[in-house]
Amino acid sequence: MKDDFIEKLPKIYGVYTGGFVVFIALMALLEYLGVNAQAIGILFVIFTVAVYAAIGVISRTKKVDAYYVAGREVPPVFNGMATAADWMSGAIFIGLAGGLYFGGFAHLGFLIGWMGGYVLVNALMAPYLRKFGCYTLPDFVGVRYTGDFTRFLAAAILAVVSFTYLTAQISATGAIASRMFQIPFELAVWFGLVGILFCSVLGGMRAVTWTQVAQYLVLIVAYLLPVIWISQSMGYGLLPHLSFGEAVQRVAELEGTLGLAGERTVTEDGLEALALAQNDPGAAGSMASWQFLTLAICMMAGTASMPHLLMRYFTTPNVKAARQSVGWSALFILVLFVSAPVLATLAKLQLLDPEAATAVVGKSIDDVLSLGWVQTWSEFNFLRVEDLNGDGLVQAAEFFMHPDMVVLAAPEVAGLPYVVAGLIAAGGLAAALSTADALLLSIANSASHDVYYKMTNPKADARARLWVARVALVVIGVVAALFAKLQVGTALEFVAWAFCFACSGLFVPLLLGIWWKRANQQGAVAGMLLGFAAGALYLYMVYDPPGEAVALMEPWWGIDSLRFGIVGMTVSFVGMVVISLMTAPPDEEIQRMVDETRLPAGRAILDRVE
Repeated sequence: MKDDFIEKLPKIYGVYTGGFVVFIALMALLEYLGVNAQAIGILFVIFTVAVYAAIGVISRTKKVDAYYVAGREVPPVFNGMATAADWMSGAIFIGLAGGLYFGGFAHLGFLIGWMGGYVLVNALMAPYLRKFGCYTLPDFVGVRYTGDFTRFLAAAILAVVSFTYLTAQISATGAIASRMFQIPFELAVWFGLVGILFCSVLGGMRAVTWTQVAQYLVLIVAYLLPVIWISQSMGYGLLPHLSFGEAVQRVAELEGTLGLAGERTVTEDGLEALALAQNDPGAAGSMASWQFLTLAICMMAGTASMPHLLMRYFTTPNVKAARQSVGWSALFILVLFVSAPVLATLAKLQLLDPEAATAVVGKSIDDVLSLGWVQTWSEFNFLRVEDLNGDGLVQAAEFFMHPDMVVLAAPEVAGLPYVVAGLIAAGGLAAALSTADALLLSIANSASHDVYYKMTNPKADARARLWVARVALVVIGVVAALFAKLQVGTALEFVAWAFCFACSGLFVPLLLGIWWKRANQQGAVAGMLLGFAAGALYLYMVYDPPGEAVALMEPWWGIDSLRFGIVGMTVSFVGMVVISLMTAPPDEEIQRMVDETRLPAGRAILDRVE
């Protein structure tokens, strides 16, 4: 029965994709017939969330291995699609282009780092963790380094990493639901949470996996269609990825003409405007290169230690399939990653280029304020226009908007049919829900398997373990929604913090646990504690919140709050190596286990240990 279902997967998702295309066509027809935009947006969101929830309910299970690791039966191609949806996240879907819009060159470090991180995942992590046979990352740490404290410490760091990232996803769902349903953001986050819980609470990893495959198909169509449509309308062709160099050059000319530095001017309520140049251009270029490098390193190491991402490779049938899954994941993710810079560039041209019909810079304040999309986004506090110099015209530094609206508002700015905006909202929601499901699951599974089962009640049966996981899912989701309502930072900031927390506390112990037999329990504890504490303390000291509050100290060598993982990783590596060498090596059994972990053939390590 299981093999029959796996064989039918291409047909099942082929029918699903066809149905989604038909639904888009139906929404376009409704718009043509005069149905208002709000109704179309609501139908998009309700339809997609209902489909995901239905998949979650259909995939419900009472089996532990199905709940934790989808029965280890997911084929590489479909696991690659699920991982891509898991990886992209709502925060990346709606936040990356906004970060590139305001941050420019230095923020390309996100793209380089994340794709480079997949090289590390494939070469250093995924196949070996799959061979180990663990359910969770703390499971690996607890067995490799022995002891309940190491397991608990890894579980605690995992919880912080996943919670930080989860907050960004719930915030993204809130932003989308707020726009589509035209309700306050504080209420919209609860709508997102309900959708997240429906997809994961009953079926665990099994439900999340098959839902994520469906979500990938939605989000990639939702991202590519507007990019291609906007590009064609602006004269850059149907494949702007190959020809948008002209658009980049045009943006550079406009920024030079307008005297823009490409820096971030952030208001107290989190809105941003392009800043006027004030610094020495040479120094700015040098700093941008250094920040590019450090950001890329943090994102690479964070990718290779991100719990919900590595957990996806525990679901494959064997080590070979895990390695193949990484390749498919990278390919599916690349499609979106090469599109984000294109969208950011075209969005900036739409607003800055006086030759564009959609330009706002240089126009009168009254004309800009009369635009429908400006009025709509202003109502939800995502946009504000201020005549700071009193000349009655909009300057680049007087047009404030939230970075997260760059993607969501692009179709409206370009004057495209509203069905395209609804499609983007559906794609962003798919990305947010897919990642949020996996993040919630990583925390809940760790709480159930590592803390409850392995440390507290080893005799617990499957029923009790699954109930603990489900209760943890709900509780953690509610807490994350409450925190998301505070809107402490942008979606992309939360993403960067999550990756920096991961590489500060988990990267070195995971890496050395696989590749250095001499690494021991004491070293792992030192690496996790010192690295995570150093990274968190540095973030606390250099974070510069919007408004009048200022950072407690200036960043060292340009390592700001998006790059604090550099500090954490360095301390973690030094602490772990030094303490491991100062204390006794692991016993021979652990060292043999490490050797066997690097052999692709044979049974999983934990199958023999347990």
